[in-house]
Amino acid sequence: MVDAVRILAISGDMEVVNLVYRSLSPRGYQTICVPSARDAIQLLNRGVQPDFVLLDAGKDHGSEGIFDSSLMNLIPSHQFCILADRENKTWQDFAAKWKIATVFNKPLTMHDLEKLLHQEASADTPFPASSPDRNYHLEELGNNRFFLAASPSMMQLYRDIRVLAPIDIPVLILGESGVGKEIVAMLLHKYHARSENRFLNVNCAALPTELLESELFGYEAGAFTGAMKSKPGKFELANKGTILLDEIGEMSPQMQAKLLHVLQDGSFCRLGGRASTQVDVRILAATNIDMQTAIAEKRFREDLYYRLNTLTLVVPPLRERREEIPLLIEELNRRGAAGVAQPLLLSDRIFEASMQYLWPGNLRELRNFVIRTLILRDQEAAYAYLQNKTQVQKDEVPSVAGEVKAEKKDTMPAGMKNAISEIKNQTEIRMLQDALSASGWNRRKAAMNLNISYRSLLYKIQQHGLSA
Repeated sequence: MVDAVRILAISGDMEVVNLVYRSLSPRGYQTICVPSARDAIQLLNRGVQPDFVLLDAGKDHGSEGIFDSSLMNLIPSHQFCILADRENKTWQDFAAKWKIATVFNKPLTMHDLEKLLHQEASADTPFPASSPDRNYHLEELGNNRFFLAASPSMMQLYRDIRVLAPIDIPVLILGESGVGKEIVAMLLHKYHARSENRFLNVNCAALPTELLESELFGYEAGAFTGAMKSKPGKFELANKGTILLDEIGEMSPQMQAKLLHVLQDGSFCRLGGRASTQVDVRILAATNIDMQTAIAEKRFREDLYYRLNTLTLVVPPLRERREEIPLLIEELNRRGAAGVAQPLLLSDRIFEASMQYLWPGNLRELRNFVIRTLILRDQEAAYAYLQNKTQVQKDEVPSVAGEVKAEKKDTMPAGMKNAISEIKNQTEIRMLQDALSASGWNRRKAAMNLNISYRSLLYKIQQHGLSA
């Protein structure tokens, strides 16, 4: 078994990403792929320590953006490798400036990767400890939102998103409540030509028909009581951009007819208006209902459905991608769940219990669990909560409980437990180092900041062999 090596690949080229995953993951090498230098910087600032970084300086990626000084100052030059198109030489001045000697030409081959691994294996600096089988794609979407894929189904979903994103036709996003359908829509917008323009999200279930109509199409002055002046709707505001119609399955038949007209010719009238307004908006739609049943029950127009589902993406529930649960908890914990509290040193029991629970609320429920745990800072209560919820599920749905028990044998082998333990250890070490550095190695102050006892801190310093 080879020693695990963490590879950070910065590339928006799915051929490069697929080759890195396909070639190195089965051999035990860790791989993290991100599309931009900015995403890589955020990972590095949160404690990710790659053994080498593969920079895709292809002609479509913009060399100046790839060679971000904030990135280049975080990693030694011998740990960088450039991947470039043969005819493109714009990266050469940057490579000379940052003293990067290793360069591969596209297409990237397994031989190139073997050469890079051999180069790293013969370096004087030893590899830092890493955990096996933690190969995932993490992508920042702004406002502390992110997309994470580690399971085969989510990696395939990401590949499908990258294929569909540039195509300027409607996309229907299906999945249970809380699985991250809005995140998928944000990715579709990010990789579309409209990405510099607005992305607007409208929840069709949150407003009654009259208010939803004015929200989407706007209104003229005097259209109804209180309409003192004209107001544009979301379609006008999103012109040349993207609009997500969330929970579209809850839209009334009246609104469905108006939406169909917009999809057909891109025009509509404001509420109370006579003139037709023309817009160019990419429409994405999301729902958690069974559309075929809704059509059969006459709750959703069949013609509108076929207009929307030219391309369809299905987001799997969290219970079908359990290998991502520890990674998601770790990521939410590291981010302080959107800044509500400081991260915790989570116990192995929390990760193990989270793998046994079905998470019917999916990512939304998982995020709420992490936020609650960070605020209350009581891991025993968090563990008991997960145990109780899991037991309730077993009692209420015996067949599901049996399924969970059977799946546990398949999805929780010793290797999984070891991976969870290693995730916890690496997070703990990183947080200890950050707290000790911030306090100037004042152990009592660091213990106070970590919300643990002074004796516990001394034990952990000794356990992990940390030194100033």
